[in-house]
Amino acid sequence: MNFTQQLARAEKANDSMLCVGLDPDPAKFPGSWKDDPNRIFDFCATIVDATRDLVIAFKPQIAYFAAQRAEDQLERLIAHIHKVAPAVPVILDAKRGDIGSTAEQYAREAFERYRADAVTLSPFMGFDSIEPYLAYDGKGAILLCRTSNPGGADLQAQTLRNGDQLFEYIARLAAGAWNRSGQLALVVGATYPAEIERVRALAPTLPLLIPGVGAQGGDAAETVRAGWRPDAPIIVNSSRAVLYASRGENFAAAARAVAQATRDALNQARPA
Repeated sequence: MNFTQQLARAEKANDSMLCVGLDPDPAKFPGSWKDDPNRIFDFCATIVDATRDLVIAFKPQIAYFAAQRAEDQLERLIAHIHKVAPAVPVILDAKRGDIGSTAEQYAREAFERYRADAVTLSPFMGFDSIEPYLAYDGKGAILLCRTSNPGGADLQAQTLRNGDQLFEYIARLAAGAWNRSGQLALVVGATYPAEIERVRALAPTLPLLIPGVGAQGGDAAETVRAGWRPDAPIIVNSSRAVLYASRGENFAAAARAVAQATRDALNQARPA
């Protein structure tokens, strides 16, 4: 089963377009776990257990683990997700971008060490920086296209000689010449619904990873209307709003409540 098929299965099983991002910050942990990086696995695994039937994917952000020397906990966490939520794919948010043998090592890291089902990548060094990831049959490669941060426009909104803005050209490549094995997907921020709609028009069947709902202010209903299609899944990410819904002992229940409310809001916006 390839990454796109995994998404379709999880979307149906959990009636969900919601992805919970796992960005563990020990300074925000509840109670006695606060400021203890040794509790990263415990915190994230508790969130996973509380929300595993509500999501289309989980997305651990590698920097939050590496900064705390907690890569071993990331390995344990992804193994835990595969065990308790085997139908839910794991996206390693790494945003790698390099060429040749270095890209091959990053691909090994994502798919052999961490056993992720997909990884986020920067496409700005060209196709040969993407190709090593496509050697892993069925794994997803999710390319940055129109990101949710304000500074994304510095490059992504620049107009090329063919009249495309750069993000549009990336979408064309990902939907066409680069997608030789059907493994590509795109990142488009929820803070730019018009751009989501444009990317969907250019890449009508690709999965879209859409960060920015929740703490970053993206609108759930606008996101779904712009990006969702019956045959093209969207992966709408919320991280901080779910993870840190409460700093008390009820943090897991609070995370579940926010995840369920977000999932339901996304579903209500889906056309009948």
